[in-house]
Amino acid sequence: MLRFRALALAAAPAALALAAPAPVVAQANSGLNQVQAHLRAVDTMTARFTQTDRRGRSLSGTLSLKRPGKIRFDYGRSANMLIVGDGRALTFVDYDVGQRQRWPINDSPLSVLLNPAQDLSRFARVVRDDDQVLMIEARDTRRREFGTITIAFAKVASAPAGLTLQGWNTVDAQNHLTSVRLSGQRFNVPVADSLFTYRNPTRRGPRG
Repeated sequence: MLRFRALALAAAPAALALAAPAPVVAQANSGLNQVQAHLRAVDTMTARFTQTDRRGRSLSGTLSLKRPGKIRFDYGRSANMLIVGDGRALTFVDYDVGQRQRWPINDSPLSVLLNPAQDLSRFARVVRDDDQVLMIEARDTRRREFGTITIAFAKVASAPAGLTLQGWNTVDAQNHLTSVRLSGQRFNVPVADSLFTYRNPTRRGPRG
């Protein structure tokens, strides 16, 4: 079902990788510092996303991000569902069945992307760092439900801190893989706070 594939994006404990992982490299501190600088340099971002599960089924839509803590995955009118982070929690809203589910942002692997103030060196490591790509893997060993997330950045000199977020993969505790790829990224553009609100669902009700 489409709604369960969307739900995995918000709630899945994750072990994430975008393509085959490359060997861990020595320049870990400089790589993590560059990622940290990128996160702190980007207040807002918009992009198109394509989300794919382990069976190859895909969903697409638009992503809006506003740090700290705010994110919106909009799957379009045909899917009739949303994932919204309001700075405190992530909410999955399914208007077709009139239900919503909510989690603290810190219990989601997406928290790595949403909190630029955190110290990545406490729970993340570099798994690839070359002339074109920088990839990090993050795991919070204190919270099994968080799991692991691997995030890929393209090295682009004109981008904030020289990096462009390309996407991420998540693998939950049941070994379910979800991959997200981004395109059309735009950084530090106006993003309205109203995007991070939603209408409470009613049976077969309209989206927020």
